[in-house]
Amino acid sequence: MPFSPFTLAGLQLPNRLVMAPMTRSRAYVDGIPSSLTALYYAQRASAGLIITEGVQPSQVGKGYMNTPGLHTDEQVAGWREVTDAVHAAGGRIFAQIMHAGRIGHPDNTGALPLGPSAVRPAGQIFTPTGLQDYQTPLELTTAQVESTVQDFADAAARAVEAGFDGVELHGANGYLIQQFLSQNANLRDDHFGGSPENRIRFAVETARAVVDRIGASKVGIRLSPGNGVGDLVEDDMHEIYPALVSELAALDLGYLHLVASSSEELNQEIQTLWPNALIVNDPSIDAPAERVTRWLERGADLVSLGQSFLANPDLPLRLRLGAELNQADFSSAFGGDHRGYTDYPVLTLHSV
Repeated sequence: MPFSPFTLAGLQLPNRLVMAPMTRSRAYVDGIPSSLTALYYAQRASAGLIITEGVQPSQVGKGYMNTPGLHTDEQVAGWREVTDAVHAAGGRIFAQIMHAGRIGHPDNTGALPLGPSAVRPAGQIFTPTGLQDYQTPLELTTAQVESTVQDFADAAARAVEAGFDGVELHGANGYLIQQFLSQNANLRDDHFGGSPENRIRFAVETARAVVDRIGASKVGIRLSPGNGVGDLVEDDMHEIYPALVSELAALDLGYLHLVASSSEELNQEIQTLWPNALIVNDPSIDAPAERVTRWLERGADLVSLGQSFLANPDLPLRLRLGAELNQADFSSAFGGDHRGYTDYPVLTLHSV
């Protein structure tokens, strides 16, 4: 079953294995993908679908050092080299659009980060001068919220121009969309804050704007209910996520990419509410083969894997053969050169 084909909103996938988005921090300082990025993704083109690292829709949406963007013509040209290489290798690739929100630092972007409210998250971030505490973000005005929605739509249009098969909106892992959903990062008193109905508004309006720009079949969204990343609190996840998923379902998005929550009840409710393709990522299961099997048997259409794809460019072949997997070297996961990026070995006829 993991190796059976699947049609994702009209896109033909050869298997049910998705390369999960993973920040690698190897872009040039101007947000253009590095010269190695095309090789990195093309090496992994045997995945049913590749979802890229988070790509910022604006300069202020940047969080981490050396991450790529989709808000300049030069960035679009850089990504075109990537998508051409992946397609030439037989692959399919979506760009994950990620606005980091309050998870950022002026040393990385040249400006204070923006968030739903002026609430500083606990924790630190890497900058050119080393680890630094997060700063208190500036609260987005209502007009800035609405312009940020358009930044996502503009980035989606640029992604299509760059040759991507579609885009994924990053609504997970503590970044801007999830910050609007949370109870402690979003203290607004306008129509984007307060009640669950208001706190889901930014996510829904962003998804709607992107759908209007590039079409629903080319749009997915990633959600991670209650995972607490980025110092977020979501005590009402059993209320807010079913409401959000119901609204998103009405937009007929191509897929929902769910990072499984700690609540089996909530996972099941979301699965029941979602009518289209479902991708599941479950970091609570260590063995990738077991993760894939469990969720496909439970009704997921596709399963995403992160570090397994990082370390195994030929992961579908290795799982099909039951071959030993390379182990990821996390000392080289972020930044650097080809080491730990494009030099992981693949199976040869001799090794098989």
